[in-house]
Amino acid sequence: MRTQTMYQVDAFASELFTGNPAAVCILDAWLPEGLMQSIAAENNLAETAFAVAVPDGYEIRWFTPEIEVALCGHATLATAYILFETGKVSTNQIQFSSRQRGLLHVSRNGDWLVLDFPSDPPVAVEFPEVLGDAMGARPEDCFMGQTDYLLIYKDQEELDALNPDFFKLDQVDCRGVIASAPGQEVDFVSRFFAPRCGVPEDPVTGSAHTVLIPYWSERLKKTRMMAHQRSVRGGMLRCEYHGDRVHIGGQAVTYMKAELYLPDPKN
Repeated sequence: MRTQTMYQVDAFASELFTGNPAAVCILDAWLPEGLMQSIAAENNLAETAFAVAVPDGYEIRWFTPEIEVALCGHATLATAYILFETGKVSTNQIQFSSRQRGLLHVSRNGDWLVLDFPSDPPVAVEFPEVLGDAMGARPEDCFMGQTDYLLIYKDQEELDALNPDFFKLDQVDCRGVIASAPGQEVDFVSRFFAPRCGVPEDPVTGSAHTVLIPYWSERLKKTRMMAHQRSVRGGMLRCEYHGDRVHIGGQAVTYMKAELYLPDPKN
């Protein structure tokens, strides 16, 4: 039996029990992929992040309870927060390397952490009828990013009223569905649904904002915006558009530090 420290962090949160919880394991070396997937399933959080030190920073991977994903914002923010808080990184910036989305950076500015991610400008597509059945409300516009649909609704009230059929949504060929609308107190609001990844509704989704920021920047003619993801837990995000990159700012709070008891490797 071997042990591994794990943290649980509320990301995009200024206080506990808000934002999006993520588990974080800083490893000495990579665990078998099946074991990392089992840990994520056991945690039953939207994401569990694993990171290993490399010469120029850290390599990072993310697992939902069901699959490994190409990019996750809130678990990257949570990982950076733990690396800063535990003193493993003494500068104000961390470089992460990811297997599918290249280099990612996180900088610290007081209580705020800022993700520097590749931009994913969405393109207009025809609205699939199966998606209309799943969402229960037809949007004003439909777009597609690399992996997610982006549905634009008239206003915040219409967004809040969405009650998707997750069984039907699971049949849609995409990672997830971003629903968004103009905000009443912020520039834009959103919700994110990804039942195919084992996450019916995600509390706060950093990666979705790689699609949202370029869309709303063009629509609002602004490069700096405030956003709110309107899940039950909710979360605030500071957003900046920089062409091929986006900056996504948020806060984080540690909820738990735990020790995992893992099986010894098989010979």
